[in-house]
Amino acid sequence: MEKDKIIIKGAREHNLKNIDVEIPRESFTVITGLSGSGKSSLAFDTIYAEGQRRYIESLSAYARQFLDMLEKPDVDLIDGLSPAISIEQKSTSGNPRSTVGTVTEIYDYLRLLFARVGTPHCYNCGKPVVKQSSNQIIDSILTNYNGKKVTVLAPVIRGRKGHYRELFEEILSDGFIKVRVDGEYFEIYKGFSVDRYKLHNIEIAVDKVQVSEKSRNRLTESVDVALNYGGGIVIVDTGKEDKVYSRHLACLDCGISYRELAPNSFSFNSPYGSCQNCEGLGEIKELDINLIIPDWDKSINEEAIAALGKPRPIWFFNQLEAVGKKYGFDFDTKLSALNNEQKEILLHGTTDKIPFTYTYGKGKPVTYLHRFTGLMEYLKNYYSTTTSASIREWVESFMNTVTCPVCNGGRLKKESLSVKFAGKNISEITNLSINRAIEFFSGLKLTGKDAQISKPILKEITTRLQFLSNVGLDYLTLNRSARTLSGGESQRIRLATQIGSQLAGVLYVLDEPSIGLHQSDNIKLINSLKELRDLGNTVIVVEHDKETIENSDYMIDLGPGAGEHGGKVCIAGETKKLVDSKNGFDSITLSYLKHCKEIKIPEQRRKGNGRFILLKGASGNNLKNVDLKIPLGTLTLVTGVSGSGKSSLINETLVKILMRKFYKSAVVPLPYKSVEGLENIDKVIEIDQSPIGRTPRSNPATYTGLFTLIRDLFAQLPESKMRGYEPGRFSFNVEGGRCEACSGDGVKKIEMNFLPDVYVTCDVCHGKRYNRETLQVLYKIKSIADVLDMRVDEALDFFEDLPRIKRKIKAIHDVGLGYIRLGQQATTLSGGEAQRVKLATELSKVSTGKTLYILDEPTTGLHFEDVNILMNVLNKLVEKGNTVIVIEHNLDVIKLADWIIDLGPGGGEFGGEIIAEGTPEEIVNNKKSLTGKFLKKELN
Repeated sequence: MEKDKIIIKGAREHNLKNIDVEIPRESFTVITGLSGSGKSSLAFDTIYAEGQRRYIESLSAYARQFLDMLEKPDVDLIDGLSPAISIEQKSTSGNPRSTVGTVTEIYDYLRLLFARVGTPHCYNCGKPVVKQSSNQIIDSILTNYNGKKVTVLAPVIRGRKGHYRELFEEILSDGFIKVRVDGEYFEIYKGFSVDRYKLHNIEIAVDKVQVSEKSRNRLTESVDVALNYGGGIVIVDTGKEDKVYSRHLACLDCGISYRELAPNSFSFNSPYGSCQNCEGLGEIKELDINLIIPDWDKSINEEAIAALGKPRPIWFFNQLEAVGKKYGFDFDTKLSALNNEQKEILLHGTTDKIPFTYTYGKGKPVTYLHRFTGLMEYLKNYYSTTTSASIREWVESFMNTVTCPVCNGGRLKKESLSVKFAGKNISEITNLSINRAIEFFSGLKLTGKDAQISKPILKEITTRLQFLSNVGLDYLTLNRSARTLSGGESQRIRLATQIGSQLAGVLYVLDEPSIGLHQSDNIKLINSLKELRDLGNTVIVVEHDKETIENSDYMIDLGPGAGEHGGKVCIAGETKKLVDSKNGFDSITLSYLKHCKEIKIPEQRRKGNGRFILLKGASGNNLKNVDLKIPLGTLTLVTGVSGSGKSSLINETLVKILMRKFYKSAVVPLPYKSVEGLENIDKVIEIDQSPIGRTPRSNPATYTGLFTLIRDLFAQLPESKMRGYEPGRFSFNVEGGRCEACSGDGVKKIEMNFLPDVYVTCDVCHGKRYNRETLQVLYKIKSIADVLDMRVDEALDFFEDLPRIKRKIKAIHDVGLGYIRLGQQATTLSGGEAQRVKLATELSKVSTGKTLYILDEPTTGLHFEDVNILMNVLNKLVEKGNTVIVIEHNLDVIKLADWIIDLGPGGGEFGGEIIAEGTPEEIVNNKKSLTGKFLKKELN
């Protein structure tokens, strides 16, 4: 076998048709093809899975028992494999403690930097906190007070009451004859004491000495004695002033001592460093009055207090009724009509005790005299005292996450946040964007010991920052929570980490790293992939991006169709030769690369229906008081570089406003001033990138609601009525009609020691999921299991006479998924397929023509041909009068827009403004728009 290639023979995983393929080692290879054509099956489920399995098999049997064993891919032979690393589009971490800094290990180096060269400051007065050795103290005294007579004092009492008679006797017995009490010198005698009820500062007068080089030895002895008695602190009285020296980290003005600095002093995951109020999260949950009382124009009887609902005979309402009588309001008073005092009483209670009547169960009414604590305290008390998880969850639904008031989001103790390096504390540095952080560390001018200690640490920090910038993430901040990162962002972070590790001879498999990346950053990503290759690694990328494909060394196109119609190698070879050749039109991908096929630009841009949604003053995250105007009845594209504020404006502000308005959802939008025009739409549908199901029991039929209609149909058949079967009989999730041998899974899991679990087809139902009696009920000679096994194309003809069922199936067909099976496990669907199933679910619902659809990067996982199909569907929605808003970077989608809203000009703090809006032709002519610069090539 040739060692410069990875050779795969007989790959049959999922829909792969026994394919043979060769991939050159130490190359940048792209695997492309239609959504569902088998790209992930080849790249991840075959090549990467086998690389991982071989590594695990090389471990001892003892080690293997602690690892999840991987099943051998369905392939005859793979030769030339290297150790494999997968960088997929999954979120980096769901842990709220995980940040960009911790994931990239930059924060670990920052902690080390602050522990070694950080300067502690007093959190109370802000002065530097320093410690000195005995020699440093003596050198300082000789330098500053040479030729002067000074008194060396040892502080023994600081700001405490007492007569201290015993202390003075002990000082006297140790041979000292003078003390300074509250700034005044006294000679000690037997029985000497001070006023026991006053605060005192007491220092032992150790020595009075003329400072000079000749008296160094005497001075050294005196200082050592004073440090001994003073607990590491010595005071030098010059007659005009006191100079305090310390061997410890302590503020000599405020008397506050500090722990020795260590890396864990700056860890928000350690009790030594984390803020105790928020436990290192930087944020806490607080009751939100806007969620508790969403509509102040309602009365209490009209359920204005959403948290408690209608008044009923419970303690709180009985008390509130009595309070209302005393302060002049009742349950029919609109809350907006309450004056400030009445509102304060409702929310935060009274200081007076007020009599009210309450009845326990069937007992007699009893009059109580209690202070009314108010609505907020009532809910807080419920939350803190209950042992019920459901009650805590109920109260949490009226809470919002706010910045911790103690650490101001810094996550650390005030002592740790008072340590500074180059004028900044560690939280201020992690608040910087990657771009700003590079500038900060590049501009440092350190000298002496600090420069020597920090040099290797700074090298690691700046190298990692540069790698993040190189993959187009320079707008992120180091303290950005990993949970808030998109799949593409977290994938590029891991890519930057891998480049930083400088490994060679490794096989990297990546899944669409260009997702969420603006065209202007694309070349940075491509260069990073080439850098990974140039280190001596093999890089395999599943990708649809045109520029990435054209920059690859080698290309494999799978197809010709998707699902059962895919899984074959249409074309494979060096990318440049394939693109330049006159052949290769069996490949749909090459047809698009050679411009033989293309997504056509519309002849006319729609003007809309003349109505608008106007959102004013959006200022959340990096948005700079943005006014957003969306023309209704159009296909509107929201574009801009990564981090420019698209998601903040649309997903976090507009969508949440709409969800609260139409569905009474308990979500809190980012700050904004006002919104107009919502009366022009009647519902909003958001289609995001979350999967349709994580278990094999979820499938397209169950997700779209089609399976409910099919079960109802089977329950209405004469055979079912005769047997008394209800719709539940045809569910594989409940007992009754399902096969109990496999619990409706169709397969049985057999656990193997030291080997991966084996799934075998159920020997009772033979994979059909149902018991024999259920399968005897037939519609058009097909059982319920036969229907689930049908392709969407087949099902469309089969249910031709049933309009409700046909409409749902047609919706799945129209988004280009005619090849998938109705009962296909959700876990086997690709990312692009899953998103289109969600779109089909919404399309199958009856449209009123006043619906607002919002899609976030719907082209994720879609080939050029799939994008064409998707855009035809979206355009049909708009033609029916609906409005479609799409957040997107894909130029093939942007060029089809009726209206574009372009954010920028940069990412993070450099973005957050609408820099251009108009038709694609107008955007192209706007010099401010970076999107327009790249769009120009597509329109010409």
